[in-house]
Amino acid sequence: VVGGSKVSGKLQALHNLVKKVDKIIVGGGMAFTFLKAQGIDVGNSLVEEDLIEDARQIMEAAKQLGVKFYLPVDVVAAQTCSEDAVMKFVTTQEIPKGWMGLDIGPATVRLFREALNDAQTILWNGPMGVFEIEKFAKGSIKMAHAIAETHATTVVGGGDTADVVARSGNADEMTFISTGGGASLELIEGKELPGVKPLRKKVGE
Repeated sequence: VVGGSKVSGKLQALHNLVKKVDKIIVGGGMAFTFLKAQGIDVGNSLVEEDLIEDARQIMEAAKQLGVKFYLPVDVVAAQTCSEDAVMKFVTTQEIPKGWMGLDIGPATVRLFREALNDAQTILWNGPMGVFEIEKFAKGSIKMAHAIAETHATTVVGGGDTADVVARSGNADEMTFISTGGGASLELIEGKELPGVKPLRKKVGE
């Protein structure tokens, strides 16, 4: 389960993950680059134009490898990213001009929850929306509940995601929580962590 605002920070991890998992669930701001890659008009939602082709390649790789790729089907949309913004639920196909998606909607929460039902291991990195603002935090909190309710081994990576889990009251139900988002992504990317390298040498002696 991958979220957060930017695809750029998670690109290499996604390229790597696609070869190792059965399902990929993408939420948060980064989902809009993938939706745009599918030809969907996402209004003023956050899109990294220069990564649309990369997003397309990742989805294509998932298809070739038989990995199910889940994207939001509805969002909480608003014209501004603020506490007093007027918000509405819309499908991802119907984001009005000048509006932006700031959280996953209720249908997406249901879809993602069902996708996680039979998982043995769940890795979660990145919130599902602008969780710092209360009205756009519901999707992330509900994801925390959904992941906590599974019988899977659950690994949470990243400070923001750890915050969400703490706020949801589900921290005790998670198998492992790492506040090092960058470090957990580097591990998924196949890089060796500088702090682990000397330990490995010692053990090997």
